[in-house]
Amino acid sequence: MPSSPARTQPSAAVVYHPFKTDLVALRAAVSAQEQLAGWTPTQWYETEEADAGVGATKRALADGADVVLASGGDGTIRAVAEGLRGTGVPLTVMPQGTGNLLARNLGMPLNDVEQCARAAFFGRSRKIDLGIARILRSDDSESEHVFLVLAGMGLDARAISTTQAALKKRVGWLAYIDAGVRTMIKDRPLEVHYSVDGTPADHLSVYSVMIGNCGLLPGGVLLIPDAKFDDGKLDVVALRPLGPFSWLRIWNKIGWENGVLRKSKTGRKIIDLVNDTKSVTYMQAKRFSLSVPSPEPVQLDGDDFGLATAVNGAVDAGALVVRILPEWVPQG
Repeated sequence: MPSSPARTQPSAAVVYHPFKTDLVALRAAVSAQEQLAGWTPTQWYETEEADAGVGATKRALADGADVVLASGGDGTIRAVAEGLRGTGVPLTVMPQGTGNLLARNLGMPLNDVEQCARAAFFGRSRKIDLGIARILRSDDSESEHVFLVLAGMGLDARAISTTQAALKKRVGWLAYIDAGVRTMIKDRPLEVHYSVDGTPADHLSVYSVMIGNCGLLPGGVLLIPDAKFDDGKLDVVALRPLGPFSWLRIWNKIGWENGVLRKSKTGRKIIDLVNDTKSVTYMQAKRFSLSVPSPEPVQLDGDDFGLATAVNGAVDAGALVVRILPEWVPQG
């Protein structure tokens, strides 16, 4: 009687940023979980200066990876997600950077490499949406990229484009606050034409217009309280300059209402009574289009993507699979 063919064991791959990864700790954690799960030896792929991780992820897929662990900052995670888009191969986030935006929204621990590695081998898979942004330049060139958490034009993108690298390395996400304050003081509001889901273009004067797939930012700032990363929709947020105390009103909306009052039933009733939709405007859409009269910085998940005259995009519903553990409490 012929013997049955040997069962092929699954294998994992790690795509890592060499300067943002504690490689010794990560190798130890992955090796331990790999052996417990009985998987074949994990393959390792280093990102390159000219490629944040898309190419490395495609090589990992070609080599047969059943799950890909992405280790690095938000740029590395975004690039790996771009490489995994639509493949069904799960992503496991190994947070190593400054913002760790997706990790926060997935409810992951930020300083527990062993638990994050365990998710790759023993976690459950969950489909989430991806935001797609097509960036148009003044020279008529175009490029398309995914974003996991937030895309934006205006104050947020200007602040990120002017953030001092040395300050960011020293104080982390707080560097964006420094840049944001400097930008707010010297810059005028942004004049933008926008359209959602094919509606006629309308005009807004804004500090920032942002497209969100998730709502939670570093520091516990809940920018978009109703955002869900698996609802097949994106959330458009416009921060509008209305009078000399605009920033106090915006902070009251984002910091106090979203961050404090929404956490209790009584607080939500107070919001309903005094709801101010003038300084912070929320919309939901499956498609969006933004255009500006002169080139403006664009940011995707906290990374500067250069100057653009327009950004068009859409949600790609359920396009990414992520691995999470049952004890994590996702924000979306």
